[in-house]
Amino acid sequence: MQKRPKPTEGSNSVQQEEHVEHVYDFVLPAKQKGLRLDAFITHSIQHATRTRVQRSIDSGNVTVNGITSRSNYRIKGGDVIRVVVMKPPPLQLIPQDIPLEIVYEDDDLVVINKNAGMTVHPGIGNRSGTLVNAMLWHVGQREPIEVLRRAAEVEAEEEGDTNPDSDSDDDDEAIMMSEADTLASDAVRPGVVHRLDKDTSGLIVMGKHYKATMLLSNQFRDRTVTREYIALLWGVVKNDFEKIEGNIDRSPRDRKLFTVVERGGKTAATDVTVLERYDFATLVRCKLHTGRTHQIRVHCSHSKHPILGDRFYGGTEAALKGVHSLFKPLAKIFMESIGRQALHARTLGFNHPITNKRMEFACELPPDIMASLEIVRPTSLPFSLE
Repeated sequence: MQKRPKPTEGSNSVQQEEHVEHVYDFVLPAKQKGLRLDAFITHSIQHATRTRVQRSIDSGNVTVNGITSRSNYRIKGGDVIRVVVMKPPPLQLIPQDIPLEIVYEDDDLVVINKNAGMTVHPGIGNRSGTLVNAMLWHVGQREPIEVLRRAAEVEAEEEGDTNPDSDSDDDDEAIMMSEADTLASDAVRPGVVHRLDKDTSGLIVMGKHYKATMLLSNQFRDRTVTREYIALLWGVVKNDFEKIEGNIDRSPRDRKLFTVVERGGKTAATDVTVLERYDFATLVRCKLHTGRTHQIRVHCSHSKHPILGDRFYGGTEAALKGVHSLFKPLAKIFMESIGRQALHARTLGFNHPITNKRMEFACELPPDIMASLEIVRPTSLPFSLE
């Protein structure tokens, strides 16, 4: 197999060369078995998916002996197969005048108290109305900017992964990015350093220039950032303190979700401290030691105490089954009191990327979580959130 950056003259001439990312040529040995064309390509090109291969074949970007073919063609010895991989279309970032709750800002970074329901950055199914769209406007950008989409997003889109929650609190190690990987313009500011789920509220920091973004990203990678969340869990948590440790990987039943696995995955640890217990729920503080995708949500669900309102990890109707019949009427009202997971990023601490000064921030619980608390305990909180 040979891989070339651009097609040779005369091959697949309907394609414009500037839109071509790679060209793969395969000359099959005489003893080649009669596999389907799509199966052969999927197994022969690294990171190829059957969906992408099928679309390439349907688009005429795959030829066998110089002639376009169908996916079910049975390859044979001596066949010459050419696969032309096209560049993904760019995504435009559009600055939008969206109100933001700025907790702190200087020339290098900004700390924001993100509302639940706001996606951090544009992606699949969320092309506008995101925190990045709002921040571009905030820092003075007015013209749309082209962005080169990441391969992971393109693949997810082609696989039909349109989960609106897919903007998750991504693995900190995966956030280590260079501008060249994502941006087609140096004008794009600010930089995403870490993420919160769309329906998780609370503190998030963003860099306002490349140096600040990368230095902040290094701190998340090196786990020197402190983060604490407040969560409202189903059920009465027995232990006052528990360190939940369990490797996290994609769920074998649903690739859009994650789960604790016995083998493989990535190490993950979360400290869970009980703040207050109720008849069928518990208010807890969660401290992250690692930053895996959906980590708190996965760990709490794994411990049989899913987060209130978490529709992907057992925090809605399924949680009612474990509630005593005496409390079920109130528990149903409790469940309906919030339309998202009751998870709030309350504190955030890091070193300033330029001055190296330690910075600590905290914010109050949002009204929707407070309203849920009033249902199970209509009195003032016995602990301080300051």
